[in-house]
Parts: sequence; structure tokens; C-alpha cells
Amino acid sequence: MSTFSIFLVLITIVCFLLIVVIMVQNPKGGGLSSTIGGSQMLGGVQKTTDFLDKSTWTLATILIALILLSSLSFTGTLSDTDSKIIDNTTTTAPVAPIQNTPDATNPAK
Repeated sequence: MSTFSIFLVLITIVCFLLIVVIMVQNPKGGGLSSTIGGSQMLGGVQKTTDFLDKSTWTLATILIALILLSSLSFTGTLSDTDSKIIDNTTTTAPVAPIQNTPDATNPAK
């Protein structure tokens, strides 16, 4: 398994986690904090909101870092190192030899 494939799997996992964390939040303050009900679970509503906010920023930062690192490790078939155009310009086609034929306008006597 190549390094790029490993980064691709990690990016997919982080994207899924980021989607889940964002979907749990509610911009009006409802979200997960309204379903908990009391302040007994997870240290209260404010700490739940702080946790979701920090986890969103952390996952977004990890996602950006993984994308940048994966671009450095990409050595796919579309890279410029194996360009067929550059290889074809260095080789030239052989020139056909010129044949000396007698002129047809001046017949031999």
C-alpha cells in the first residue's frame, strides 16, 4: 500500500468524523446539548459546546495537514516526471538518404 493510499484513507476517516461533529452541532444552541437535558452528563451544556467547537477546529486542522502532506507524497501517473512529450522531443526521426538520379531534361548522347 502506497503512502498516498494511506493518506487517502486517513483523509476519508477525518472527513467522516468532521461531518458527524458538524451535524451534531446546532447553530441555535439546540444540537446535542439540548438532548442531554441536565447538567450532569459530560460536565454540562457549556462544556459540551466547547468540546464540539474544539473538536471541529481540531479535525479541520488535521484535514488540512493531511491534504498538504498527501500532495507531497503523490507520485501518480499524471506527474511531470514521466512526460511523453518531453521524451519524444529529444528523439529525431532518421532522414531518408537522397538518391542521385540523372536529370531527365538533359538526355545523354
